[in-house]
Amino acid sequence: MELNRNHYFLVGVVLLLMGIQLRMVDSYVLNEQSTRALNARSANSGLMNVPPFIQGVSTPPRKVVKPPVSLGWAVLSIGSVLILHALAMKGPGAEH
Repeated sequence: MELNRNHYFLVGVVLLLMGIQLRMVDSYVLNEQSTRALNARSANSGLMNVPPFIQGVSTPPRKVVKPPVSLGWAVLSIGSVLILHALAMKGPGAEH
């Protein structure tokens, strides 16, 4: 499949919006289901500070994800470059 102007533009807009969201939000709090899934996959389960007799009864604390500031800027810049690239390309119906 060949990527045309519309594909580049769509990916650029999505990345631009994701970059704006990453820049405006300081941290993300995951729900219980995703926290459990991350704890099951990682070696550091996050339950080290909880006594063993409570681990089976209580739910683990919700995980807080703080993305670095540079990630937001990187996603923003990649999205804007893709949008500019799409605008510089010929349209899908244009002759070569």
